[in-house]
Amino acid sequence: MSITCLITGATGFVGGHLAEACVRRGHTVRGLARPGSDTSVLESCGATVVRGDLTDAGTVRAALQGVTVVFHCAAKVGDWGPVEDYRAVNVEALRGLLEACRGQPLQRFVHFSSLGVYAARHHYGTDETDPLPARHMDGYTQTKVEAEQLALRYQREYAVPVVVLRPGFIYGPRDRTVLPSLIEKLRRWEVLYIGDNRRAMNCIGVGNLVDAALLAMEKPEAIGQVYNLTDGEAVSKRRFIEAVADGVGVPKPFWLGVPLWTSRFTAWWMEGLWRGIGAKSPPPLTQGRLKFLGLNLDFSIEKAKRELGYQPRVSFDEGMRATTEWYKRQKGAV
Repeated sequence: MSITCLITGATGFVGGHLAEACVRRGHTVRGLARPGSDTSVLESCGATVVRGDLTDAGTVRAALQGVTVVFHCAAKVGDWGPVEDYRAVNVEALRGLLEACRGQPLQRFVHFSSLGVYAARHHYGTDETDPLPARHMDGYTQTKVEAEQLALRYQREYAVPVVVLRPGFIYGPRDRTVLPSLIEKLRRWEVLYIGDNRRAMNCIGVGNLVDAALLAMEKPEAIGQVYNLTDGEAVSKRRFIEAVADGVGVPKPFWLGVPLWTSRFTAWWMEGLWRGIGAKSPPPLTQGRLKFLGLNLDFSIEKAKRELGYQPRVSFDEGMRATTEWYKRQKGAV
């Protein structure tokens, strides 16, 4: 069966890897790209670039013509800024895309969400039955919950064949935002452990995430379902951060960290102060960063294994080695 894929956010980190994987499988790939964005990865792998904005209804409808599968990777990410800015992209643009998909003969609509939709607390094997909070700590996580609910409503009410994927922290080659920022903070001795550095990370290599997305596309029983996704390994905060530091040759943080309760108060105080002065950039510590560095984030992927046949192909050590080697090559080329 001939498959034509539309990938939103195709010039991003995940979208680019997904486009390459789909082309390798012989699928026809269209990548939706904003005007002015770098489309070199899409062009080099043979994908068709559709220039336009996700918020433009005409562009979206034209891009959907003849499409079999939609991979919705586009999102506004971050842990700072007005919730309305996040909602405009993560919810309202999604609404327009789903509305355009109504009545289309789609095989699948794969919606990329996040494990951040769960409550900001310690997690020990949390699975998809855990209820999501109505209110979240920041605009990103708040609107990712709303986006999930919207996508699943279109599946129930309008038969749009939605599958929701909830990946953890995504790492891998070509991450030009989070990983470089973490490395620079390590270089400047600005990373501290919060609480017990043996607490779990919820990480997933981009290659494993792409594998899961392709399985979600293929399995009819996945429609209407939600899946947690990680590498399926016990990776602690310390193991993750030291793998980055060792891989690129920057200092590792001190083993001892600051207490979690102190960090909660500091983050709350800083966020209040920054909002009070109308700061456009986030403070050094936010609730989102506290979650990343301080909370135990262990989520079950048994449902994805059972229903999708998901088996993480790339180990954490392999994936992180590829990631840090890519980073060093880029720095060497500058």
